[in-house]
Amino acid sequence: MFTVAALYRFTRFEDPSALRGPLTHVAFANGVKGTLLLAHEGINGTIAGTRSGIDATLEHIRTLPGCAGLEWKESAATDMPFSRLKVRLKKEIVTMGQPHVDPMASVGTYIAPEDWNDLIEREDVVTIDTRNDYEVAIGTFANAVDPDTKSFGEFPDWWKENAHRFKGKKIAMFCTGGIRCEKATNYLIGEGVEDVFHLKGGILKYLEEVPENQSTWQGDCFVFDQRVSVRHGLVEGEFDLCYACRRPLSQDEKTTAAYEAGVSCPACLDEFTDADRARFRERQRQIELSKERGTHHLGR
Repeated sequence: MFTVAALYRFTRFEDPSALRGPLTHVAFANGVKGTLLLAHEGINGTIAGTRSGIDATLEHIRTLPGCAGLEWKESAATDMPFSRLKVRLKKEIVTMGQPHVDPMASVGTYIAPEDWNDLIEREDVVTIDTRNDYEVAIGTFANAVDPDTKSFGEFPDWWKENAHRFKGKKIAMFCTGGIRCEKATNYLIGEGVEDVFHLKGGILKYLEEVPENQSTWQGDCFVFDQRVSVRHGLVEGEFDLCYACRRPLSQDEKTTAAYEAGVSCPACLDEFTDADRARFRERQRQIELSKERGTHHLGR
């Protein structure tokens, strides 16, 4: 079993590029794979490895400026859910495209997982899912509003177009691990919303701590690794990924005529050209050859 750690921390890094090399060295030396993003506003990512490898990498991250109080969510994976290690420099650790948004200045009120149900069941509260449409499609909280956004950067425009629908309401927001809500709640505060709440630790913490028979969560939670989704107790779900469009695939969708492994699925059947399909088929052929040789194809 591999340990998977999802983490983020908003803090001021004066020179993120200076942190990249040492962090990469520690993670690589300990056999850790996954993606870590560094920006002036902090660190974000999901990594996987052995227990000792994850511990060593997290210990190093906690030595970075402002990261001593780092929190993270852990789950397990039967197989290594990442192909390689990537430590990247970014403008934002979660892209919203709103320069004035600053989670270090103010955020909404954190709600612990055990108190979440009581909040979102109130008549004066509107629950908003801040994730992208393909994530919401496989699971969300009962009666949550789906903004139907394809990227987090679309959320501000969606709010401006729909804010009138929620006038006089308290707003409860949630996302996978909590990071998007840090920015989304700060944005709403800047827009004049007085009562803003968000699920502490995100969906992952809720699924870890709240018993299934007491849960208002419906479906699976999409995760950004090769497990594709997790369920209550953070056990691995049964979704696969379409490697043409990167959307989650149910087992039923894989039985349709629109599905071709690595090439198409019902969601993207009409989105690519014949040349694209030919390229996808060649990539899938290389993946299958790698499997036969017992090697791993990084292109996947």
